[in-house]
Amino acid sequence: MDELKPPIFIVLTQTGLELARRVAPLFSGAQIHGKKGRVSSTDFDFDNALEHIRDLFGNQQPIIGICAAGILIRACAHLLSDKTKEPPVIALSQDGASVVPLIGGHHGGNQMATTLAEFLHGHAAITTAGEVAYNLALDDPPPGWVLANRQNVKNVSVALLAGGKAELTGTAPWIKTSTIPLAAQGDVRFTITDQVTVPGENELVYHPKQLVLGVGCERGCSADELINLCLNTLDQNQLARQSIVAVTSIDLKSDEACILALADVLGVEARFFDCHELEAQTPRLENPSDVVFAEVGCHGVCEGAALAAVGSDGGLIVEKQKSKRATCAIARAPGPVEPSTIGKIAGELYIVGIGPGQSAWRTPEANHLIKRADHLIGYSLYLDLLGRTAKGKRRYDFPLGAETERCRQALELAGEGNRVALVCSGDAGIYAMAALVYELLDRADDQEGVSDEAKRVKIVNAPGISALQAAAARAGAPLGHDFCTISLSDLLTPWETIEQRIQSAAEGDFVIAFYNPVSKRRRTQLEAARNILLKHRKGDTPVILASNLGREQEKISAVTLKSLDINDVDMLTVVIIGSSQSKAFFRGNGAIAIYTPRGYAKKIGAKDKQIS
Repeated sequence: MDELKPPIFIVLTQTGLELARRVAPLFSGAQIHGKKGRVSSTDFDFDNALEHIRDLFGNQQPIIGICAAGILIRACAHLLSDKTKEPPVIALSQDGASVVPLIGGHHGGNQMATTLAEFLHGHAAITTAGEVAYNLALDDPPPGWVLANRQNVKNVSVALLAGGKAELTGTAPWIKTSTIPLAAQGDVRFTITDQVTVPGENELVYHPKQLVLGVGCERGCSADELINLCLNTLDQNQLARQSIVAVTSIDLKSDEACILALADVLGVEARFFDCHELEAQTPRLENPSDVVFAEVGCHGVCEGAALAAVGSDGGLIVEKQKSKRATCAIARAPGPVEPSTIGKIAGELYIVGIGPGQSAWRTPEANHLIKRADHLIGYSLYLDLLGRTAKGKRRYDFPLGAETERCRQALELAGEGNRVALVCSGDAGIYAMAALVYELLDRADDQEGVSDEAKRVKIVNAPGISALQAAAARAGAPLGHDFCTISLSDLLTPWETIEQRIQSAAEGDFVIAFYNPVSKRRRTQLEAARNILLKHRKGDTPVILASNLGREQEKISAVTLKSLDINDVDMLTVVIIGSSQSKAFFRGNGAIAIYTPRGYAKKIGAKDKQIS
């Protein structure tokens, strides 16, 4: 299976929610999903429990249901097909006494169940034969070890359960501490190696994650060149790819696409060291270079990065190999290495739009990136809207007006090798921080830009539902034809320019969404905009006023352009002015609906006329 995702807790009652909140912190990135109408303040609300569980399971999502096991079984039963690919599904009783891994026990389910039971002083009802007999799952080794030939597990398990003994070649403390009977000449064999090995039918091969691949390259080196060099080097030395724990290099290369692509191919992290850390490895280098030192400040990149990662107890096993524009070297540690102990990651900045307010309007990508981030930066109100999602992360709260400082802090913090989420309301690219981030990256050093480290960070820009979209959806379909958005704030744009844009939009007969319509200081712009528009469209043109979208204080109202009153609008209001074609009508329930037709009726009428 791929790397296990954080589990999602399914709760149907308030008691279940309280238990979920106690145990969710045991699993980094875990979320709580609750039954709508029964529980509140969860990460996500669902209507139908069976359908929601089914969707999660189909997306390879580990599930911990604080509910009857039968609910989980009925939801997932018809989807079961391949136990080697199915995610864990665990039933947890509301009193925390019973933890039952129903599916995926050997793919993290048993470990999750054990963790829960130990924390709650309950009982993990583990039924998989290997763990019951030997306190060990042959196909689910501990972190730092990879089983190379899962297809042989059945043969080896059957032989052991029939009373056979195992021969152990290599060092694996977790096998020695199990109750598997070991012998010099066994009926089955466990081979522990970082070498490529062809196993016998009663043999399991485990690769310890103890090899580090150090790389260097010229700026702009192609991914194919670096990947081919490294894979060929591994193959020529009969080294197992599964034993690679990380790809390492100098931090000057942290944004190099070919290095990140290589890490993706190997399924490991790319980790980086600064020149001083690499220079400290000079006495251990096989190929020190004064040319490299003059260029980057250390005498060797690929060998130094590999050696720095494995520490003083490790050593180089493949010295520098070269292609036209890339180099690589391989070092071995005495045993499995935890990737987080190696250098630092390439900094990542997530520019996240969280929508207008409620969590249901937050995209799955936004939720994923916020969960992945270690640091959250934003206007205090926006960070507060994250609720439990922000728990356990370091917050950097900024007031309104400190937008440049906010973006610079986010970039610099990411440049230090952190995962940072810059949180914006609505869509981050619409009157929010995304443009300012890119502006800072584009500034020259003498223009109050950001550091070189900050300029190398990876940026992911996650779109969100804008206030414009939310307001339109609440009111009907006013954006059914051409529209534009205009901010009425003259803090950054001269009023003369804004006025010209309003005039052009009015002449073009666009539906117009006004952002930042008023503030405590600005009380005249909206009225001026209304007066311009009244010269081009009728006084009964429908207008939508939408404030506090997605929150408890949400208010949606409809007025006409002529009756638009500035006193009904505040800074949190989005004002949508219809075009000359926009229409408003009352539905049977008394609610008003506003829409802007695109012309389908005319098209259908013309077609009918042709037919007749």
